[in-house]
Amino acid sequence: MQGVGHAQTRYAAADDGNPSWHLYSLILVDFSLAVGAAIPSEPLLAVENECGIQEGNRVSYAAPAPSPFVHLGAPAMTEIAFLSATELAAKIRSKEIGCEALLRHYLDRVDRYNGELNALVVDLREQALADARAADQAVARGDELGPLHGVPMTVKESYNVAGTPTTWGNVDWKDNIAAEDAEPVRRLKAAGAVVFGKTNVPLMLADFQSYNDIYGTTNNPYDLKRIPGGSSGGSAAALAAGLTGIETGSDIGGSIRNPAHFCGVFGHKPTWNLLWMRGHAPPGDVRSKPDISVIGPLARSAADLETALLTMAGPDDIMARGYRLDLPTLNGRALKDLKVAVWVDDGMAPVDAEVRRRVEQVAAAFRDGGAAVNMEARPGFDPAHSHATYQNLLQATMAARMPDAEYHKIKRHVATLAADDDSAAARIFRAQVASFKMWKQNDEQRAHLRWKWHEFFNDYDLLIAPIMATAAMPHDQRPFGERTVTVNNEQRPYFEQVFWAGLTGGSYLPATVIPTGLNADGLPIGVQIAGPEYGDLITIGAAKLMEANGFAFTPPAAYVG
Repeated sequence: MQGVGHAQTRYAAADDGNPSWHLYSLILVDFSLAVGAAIPSEPLLAVENECGIQEGNRVSYAAPAPSPFVHLGAPAMTEIAFLSATELAAKIRSKEIGCEALLRHYLDRVDRYNGELNALVVDLREQALADARAADQAVARGDELGPLHGVPMTVKESYNVAGTPTTWGNVDWKDNIAAEDAEPVRRLKAAGAVVFGKTNVPLMLADFQSYNDIYGTTNNPYDLKRIPGGSSGGSAAALAAGLTGIETGSDIGGSIRNPAHFCGVFGHKPTWNLLWMRGHAPPGDVRSKPDISVIGPLARSAADLETALLTMAGPDDIMARGYRLDLPTLNGRALKDLKVAVWVDDGMAPVDAEVRRRVEQVAAAFRDGGAAVNMEARPGFDPAHSHATYQNLLQATMAARMPDAEYHKIKRHVATLAADDDSAAARIFRAQVASFKMWKQNDEQRAHLRWKWHEFFNDYDLLIAPIMATAAMPHDQRPFGERTVTVNNEQRPYFEQVFWAGLTGGSYLPATVIPTGLNADGLPIGVQIAGPEYGDLITIGAAKLMEANGFAFTPPAAYVG
């Protein structure tokens, strides 16, 4: 982990050759079910400092000099490590635990467990300890406290935190040191959160796994041989293992939702443009809002999602002149007052029988609570058309991050394609270098989809659906085109499952992932609850109802005690 103010990080690459952008251009193709290509093996970038030495594809921590950790007794502190951020904040307010004591406990767990997980990759403990002491002083003075006062938290590596690198796992950006905090980080700190580290991501945030040539591989706390999800995989793994109080992520193709599913935590993908993303962007003074992409919270409880969402949400400084946040809620409605649609499976992206069963279990819980549940209701559009529109817009957005040389290479290739070439690869290459006219045509198609969803949610409060086809898969770092996922004993394309993320996300809808417990292999399975645009507190409210009905976080046994 790269320390701020107490350690100089030394970067050493064994070779000047850097495949990052070449690999990223292939990711863009594979992300849309197109062809893959072999990527030459390159040496990893070594990151070394006094807190950790990166060896191969994992960061191993050498704990710093012993510090006077304040322990409240092993059983009590073990329980505290897995409490929700809301509960932690309440214990701080009631003076049951001090801010510094709580932070030191989490740091103790990081030093104990993170070597095998490699979830946290940037270390901010020195500044965080100072912040925690200041938070304790505020409690002692009787100051007015924010909703997250004193709660230790980490943030996804792709968020700017002043004085730390924001690399997105890209070696080319290893020296991209943030001058200031991202706006959502600033808002979380203003609410009292104590940020003590950053968590791992895949290259350019474009994978269901979380590994890169700077920080190495993050493992799933329920089974180290399996993936934690991506691109917010470090976030979800840290939460599940009890290494942090609450987390942040981002989502363009399920990057909050699939890690929440794989690691058994709660995650919320907000309505597009609900949260100001400034400071979650590639290097440079980026002010525009990327299409489809959002930022949002991950947590161990649904209540935490609401607290974090309301902390981070709100208009930017320009919009604030004329807009204010006023999101609808369930307004006291119980399960019996809700109308729920269920999309349990689809031929576009079949799901494993166990995942299907979990979706049906959630539907049954709504039904048993008195909700009107419809297993056949669908919005009035063709799912294949919806997915094609999403893919075209997704490719255009992700390709905008390409260097000019890569972009023009693809543009030259597109010029050689036959006019009647309608292969998956051809469609994706064209989308990556689309004219504004073509992009606008797809944007118009999305507008029609959004209105179809609007009509659908006039009849239904919620939609229950899978987010991924299976529980966490084994690590697979082969070239993308060689990867598959085993679904009901059949090999399916690796990125096929982005269908479930794009179904809602491509049309800007909010969706909340809830845990449904562990399967026979001890692996979590999650389900997403989607709602109408700006119905974020409705889907989170539904998640609260489900949590009260037993769909709650289950800690991984290896990290309890």
